[in-house]
Amino acid sequence: MSTLPVFATPSTVTPGLDAAWVARIVEVALDEDLGPAPGRDVTSQATIPPSATGVAELVAREDGVVAGLLVVPEVLGQVAARLGLPAPEATFHVQDGAAVTAGQVLASLAGRTQVLLVAERTLLNLASRASGVATATRAFARELAGTGAQVLDTRKTTPGLRALQKYAVRAGGGTNKRMGLYDVAMVKDNHVVAAGSVAAAIRAVRENFPDVQIQVEADTTAQALEALASGADFLLLDNMEPGLLAETVAAVRAREGRDGVPAHVELEATGNLTLETASKVAATGVDYLSVGALTHSAPILDLALDLRG
Repeated sequence: MSTLPVFATPSTVTPGLDAAWVARIVEVALDEDLGPAPGRDVTSQATIPPSATGVAELVAREDGVVAGLLVVPEVLGQVAARLGLPAPEATFHVQDGAAVTAGQVLASLAGRTQVLLVAERTLLNLASRASGVATATRAFARELAGTGAQVLDTRKTTPGLRALQKYAVRAGGGTNKRMGLYDVAMVKDNHVVAAGSVAAAIRAVRENFPDVQIQVEADTTAQALEALASGADFLLLDNMEPGLLAETVAAVRAREGRDGVPAHVELEATGNLTLETASKVAATGVDYLSVGALTHSAPILDLALDLRG
């Protein structure tokens, strides 16, 4: 009989998730499932004695990339505390970011059966959703391998789960863009209209928030060069077909290192990007492809918790 590998930690993805954030999101999820704390599971608590113990396996039902395993101990611990029972022990056989196959055991959970079954749906909801994001991201990362371009996420995340979904992007081999509206300035068409011009918008950001990077969205080569001349640090080339995108990249690269333009300007292709078009877009010379679908449309990875006894 083969012995499953054992890992001391469920994740080596960096940066990881803030422990306080994990605790808060698990608390909200359990309140939703059990009712206000301590809550109750009327089925499990009626049919299973508190003293009963068992072993359950977290299993992949389909091939994919796993993420979100690091929330499992927090879910088990909070459920145990609500029930006044000892927390089950979790043994991990893979780590976040691992490619897994259907039927593979990801973790073994041993302890009070009530805790295992009450925790089941919450830990599956979080880990399945994160694993779906990681799986979608890995597909793009593989498509872009060797091109020099990386796949980026966006702010198109499930409210309340952004940190987990962006963590899952990292687990899948992607790169996070900005975490929110607070850490990077992104000047889009509506900001330009409000400020009066690209230059005015950039100047206003520089004056009010000198510590942040300024990204500017451009739909044409002329707009990209105007943004560059106005002091943009990073350009989003939006919804450009590959020919125009290649022309714009070449025009920007020709100005790098001259007249105050950085030696390398980071360029991002954005808008309706798919796996089928990814390599062609990367061949234009952009640094990044941003894909909102990584977080807003990725299906879950089907995971299950099977009680073995």
